[in-house]
Amino acid sequence: MFEAAQEQKQSGSNRMLVGIFVVIAAIAVGGVLYTMSKGGSKPSAPITAAAAAPSAAGKADAVHDLKILSARMEKDRAGTTAVWLVDVSNKSNAYTYSSIQYETTYVGPDNAALLVNKGTVPFNLAPGEERNAQIRDVLYPAGTSWYKFRIIGATPAVQ
Repeated sequence: MFEAAQEQKQSGSNRMLVGIFVVIAAIAVGGVLYTMSKGGSKPSAPITAAAAAPSAAGKADAVHDLKILSARMEKDRAGTTAVWLVDVSNKSNAYTYSSIQYETTYVGPDNAALLVNKGTVPFNLAPGEERNAQIRDVLYPAGTSWYKFRIIGATPAVQ
């Protein structure tokens, strides 16, 4: 009577040990594969800045180089005008961007655009630089459900 219960406990503990072993083996295999994939993607020879500049100079793309780190919309003290607090970073290593154009969109409950406004960010961004701005936009449209801020273009200059 007691022997049958003992066998069930041993069988259950063996299954648990096998399960733990399988999980540890899967984690180890995943770690090895991850390490191998990271090691194989490194270039074999270092690229000098002078050699990289000509290839980077041909690929100016403000929409991809300029990243919005944060964009927060608030209303002014009167509660009528949209004020954007925006942090932007230049991820390019070769370009300074000026005349950075943005677009704000205010969307209603039916997902139709109530208002689309365009403007220019009041600063230039050198390679690797991050800056923030407070932008007074437009009168906040009544019935706005959600809104967005995006960069639509800029003027590049090789640094």
